[in-house]
Amino acid sequence: MKAIQVGNIKLDGKKLFLIAGPCVIESYERTLMIGKEIKRICEKLDVTYIFKASYDKANRSSYDSFRGPGLEKGLKILADIKKELNVPILSDVHETSQLEAAAKVLDILQIPAFLCRQTDLICGAAKTGKAVNVKKGQFMAPEDMKNVIGKLEKTGNYNISLTERGVSFGYHNLVVDMKAFPIMRKYGYPVIFDATHSVQLPGGNGTSTGGQREFIPCLARSAAAAGADGFFMEVHDNPPEGLSDSTNMLYLSDLEKLLTDLVEIHELVKNKI
Repeated sequence: MKAIQVGNIKLDGKKLFLIAGPCVIESYERTLMIGKEIKRICEKLDVTYIFKASYDKANRSSYDSFRGPGLEKGLKILADIKKELNVPILSDVHETSQLEAAAKVLDILQIPAFLCRQTDLICGAAKTGKAVNVKKGQFMAPEDMKNVIGKLEKTGNYNISLTERGVSFGYHNLVVDMKAFPIMRKYGYPVIFDATHSVQLPGGNGTSTGGQREFIPCLARSAAAAGADGFFMEVHDNPPEGLSDSTNMLYLSDLEKLLTDLVEIHELVKNKI
């Protein structure tokens, strides 16, 4: 696996890394509290931590769904959290017009799954010089991501990671094919498992997305065994109160136990894959 630079840290496959935080910024205070607790857990377990929260959820099921504070206010909050936690920051970018402002704050620009074939957005993100994490679309085979990597590499940016988040399986359901991890790892870059979006039931609640958070540990442990280099999780102190993805976020109180399992599995398999 190629080592990639994310802010002031290097992801080289030697130890597990975690991208985690609430789905969307609800308030500065709550978002920071969640980030502080995740950082404490990661430091205890020697896991590299990258903070995540969205400033704008542009792909909500309903027009009336909560989207977050927006670009300007959201990036200001993320900048303050970055300074407070002293960890790299990741958030989604949805349009090329957001890239310049986002790159001034974020250490990783994340391309949402539904936008993983948008060439202008992908290449524009890479041209900022920041690391780029691309979520594999629910409609994409793992080998299709080789073309996405090719677009990114054409810009001269090699700080690339790919994220698996399940494949559409009929209506309102996703399934994770564990073969995706060895297939995408062949391309040489870190492969991440999105353990919380993979248990979504997209649009399953009519005007909102459903989810089955009880399956997060099972799928996460399976992905660790299959060779995932890192994990993406949306975490909340009280998910039912969450303003976005409330049915599939992980309880903050459950994170340490799950992360302990993932570290143990990763240590067992990292030299065998």
